[in-house]
Amino acid sequence: MKFDNIIIGGGLSGLTCGIKLAEQGKKCAIVSSGQSAIHFFSGSFDLLGKIDGQDVKNPLEAIKILPDTHPYQRVGIENISRLVVEAPRLLDRAGLNFFGKADENHFVLTPMGIMKPTWLTIDDFTRFEQNDAFPWKKAVILNFSGFLDFHTLFVQDGLKKYNVNTQIKNFAMKEFEAIRRNPSEMRSTNIAKVFDSGDALDEFAKKVNQLSEGFEVVLLPAVFGLFTKNVALNLKAKVNKPVVLLPAIPPSVPGIRSQILLRKRFEELGGTYFLGDIVEQGTFKNNRLVAVQTNNHGDIKLEADQFVLASGSFYSKGIVATREKLYEPILGLDIDGDTDSEKWLDEKFFNDQPYMHYGVKTDSGFHALKNGKPIENLFAAGSVLGGANALKEGSGAGISLLTSLHVAEQILK
Repeated sequence: MKFDNIIIGGGLSGLTCGIKLAEQGKKCAIVSSGQSAIHFFSGSFDLLGKIDGQDVKNPLEAIKILPDTHPYQRVGIENISRLVVEAPRLLDRAGLNFFGKADENHFVLTPMGIMKPTWLTIDDFTRFEQNDAFPWKKAVILNFSGFLDFHTLFVQDGLKKYNVNTQIKNFAMKEFEAIRRNPSEMRSTNIAKVFDSGDALDEFAKKVNQLSEGFEVVLLPAVFGLFTKNVALNLKAKVNKPVVLLPAIPPSVPGIRSQILLRKRFEELGGTYFLGDIVEQGTFKNNRLVAVQTNNHGDIKLEADQFVLASGSFYSKGIVATREKLYEPILGLDIDGDTDSEKWLDEKFFNDQPYMHYGVKTDSGFHALKNGKPIENLFAAGSVLGGANALKEGSGAGISLLTSLHVAEQILK
């Protein structure tokens, strides 16, 4: 099978790149091994949240002081300033409405009850302009009886520092009795499916209105709208008080919806999405990657003019570390990281861990390197790149979105 572009990895980075290319008429395929990090989506995409532990107010200005090895610096400040405008527009065309500004972080309330700076927040969730106050002083935190993935005590404890008087209330509904019998079934996605069909939302809204009497705001787990955002919007319209949704333990309902809509957009543009397939090896010729072989396609090679590696970092096994070595497992690409395993970790757990900065080595044009030489038609994008500790910085989604768009532009030139 022959394509213009093949992207290895079907998460945020791979889908963003694929959509950008497909919008320009390219015949694209994405090979996705399965569940991506979007399923752990918190409701927001960070651009740059912290530097040296301090909150960043203006990410676009703060990016300028990052080291030259950082993916943002390698994309270029002028390109970043342009791509931060393009990214939410691409998401909007996929049916995902995000709000936020790249030159001014807003804040979202986390499941730990603390305010976190971020760039773009999906419209299910509430955005706050400051992190030292909570707009309401009397809140009720509601949870479904038997739902263990929403830690109400953490939320309550976190809100104490904002002098918020909170009360936790659990409630039951007959629609959830069947899944409550097995704790493993009482998960966010199964709850969301109940609300996606039938009249459960109307009954639920009535219960919320009863339980929230005497309170200024209602806090709920984000378990609404697995296949459409209308469920969350309808709930807010039916409840008499402001509703603040908070992420629950993954799988994330808004995250799965985001994955579904991005994939739908890609396929509507003519893209081919190979779900549950794994690239096992590549065929190189004259310093070019000419084809890849996957587990599901056996001897049938997938050929393309250009390839993009968006396979993720350690979590998704885009990079693998053993006691003996650090390596990229699919194509045997060079890794930008220390070969001495004793230098991978800092003995102090909460310090900036060296291994978090490791990734596939690329040239200035994001061509992946193999045996010290850039592969002419193979690009790397997203968290498979090195040069940043996305967890510490709060930059993971931004790196995925913006490097993918940048790589797509290099391919389209």
